[in-house]
Amino acid sequence: MLIVQKYGGTSVGNVERIEAVANRVIESKVKGHDLVVVVSAMSGETNKLLDFAAHFSATPNAREVDMLLSSGERVTSALLAIALEAKGYNAVSMSGRKAGIVTDDVHTKARIEHIDTRAMKEALAEGKIIVVAGFQGVTHNGEVSTLGRGGSDLSAVAIAGALEADLCEIYTDVDGVYTTDPRIEPKAKKLDKISYDEMLELASLGAKVLQSRSVEMAKKLNVNLVTRSSFNTNEGTLITKEDNIMEQPLVSGIALDKNQARVTLRGVTDKPGIAAEIFKKLADSNVNVDMIIQNVGHDGTTNLGFTVPQNELEMTKKAMNELKASEGVEYDSEIVKVSIVGVGMKSHSGVACKAFDTMAKEGINIEMISTSEIKISMVIQAKYGELAVRALHSAYQLDK
Repeated sequence: MLIVQKYGGTSVGNVERIEAVANRVIESKVKGHDLVVVVSAMSGETNKLLDFAAHFSATPNAREVDMLLSSGERVTSALLAIALEAKGYNAVSMSGRKAGIVTDDVHTKARIEHIDTRAMKEALAEGKIIVVAGFQGVTHNGEVSTLGRGGSDLSAVAIAGALEADLCEIYTDVDGVYTTDPRIEPKAKKLDKISYDEMLELASLGAKVLQSRSVEMAKKLNVNLVTRSSFNTNEGTLITKEDNIMEQPLVSGIALDKNQARVTLRGVTDKPGIAAEIFKKLADSNVNVDMIIQNVGHDGTTNLGFTVPQNELEMTKKAMNELKASEGVEYDSEIVKVSIVGVGMKSHSGVACKAFDTMAKEGINIEMISTSEIKISMVIQAKYGELAVRALHSAYQLDK
């Protein structure tokens, strides 16, 4: 088979772990598989580089940030290639540029537009193990670009799709997708299979196993994903089409997203086009708005509330100050979003009722609610986040 393997920061956190990854890659190569290995920067390296940049500027130039951060993955890819060569295997490291990954021009949050696979196919034809620096690409103008947090997952899935690989394995420090975070609820169970849509919801709602954009791309390109641990040989979790899963559970998982902030605009002029004006300003600032609530207008004004990622709150504040579309703006970063996900919700009633009843029994006030066909999300005060996860996990009997 042609297999794409991706190793996260903790899996390549030091030279000993890089050597362990080299041995695991060799195990697959010995079985006769062709391999493209995508690596992240060593754990903590990206944050260290960001701290260096912050020493000089609170808002460094995005192009320079990309130049800086892309170096972390290149270091890891070269070290792994050296380790493989030292063990007698023909390997070659490639930057995002060399691997042919072309992105748009949005620095630090670039999107992959296409991949020129010629260099990788030539290396595979020569029997080489390819080690690609994840998280990065190159713009049409030849500038280095990065794909945002978790971008190495995206690199791996995109490469698997472009090369029509048989499998894409995502190796992390956990051995699969669990019903919730085992650090919050020790009774959490590992799932054998989960659909793209469920995983997409869980990833976008705070589950740290996979980056949501990588799951979205896997679904689009029909790439079979397996997420597993690089520290053991346990079977992982297969992320695949809903058709490939025989029994659909009512609820598959509970997610907790702590990277949330609530923005409330009071006294917004109640007229057509005002919401468009506000959210266009946020879109122009590359702020990702999540949940939105607008109250019924009275006396010519209304209140508008929405959530944004906490790490985009400063950009949000700047945009709101420039807009001046309301009498006052309030910001609350002491909130979290807890979500219930399951494709079984499509054909079962009472799921929302049970969630709200569980919150009430624990004395937790729900501030905002958002639903889709397969998820229910609730914004609550941060201090109740982990309690809510445990209570919901028990209420839906996910520990059975």
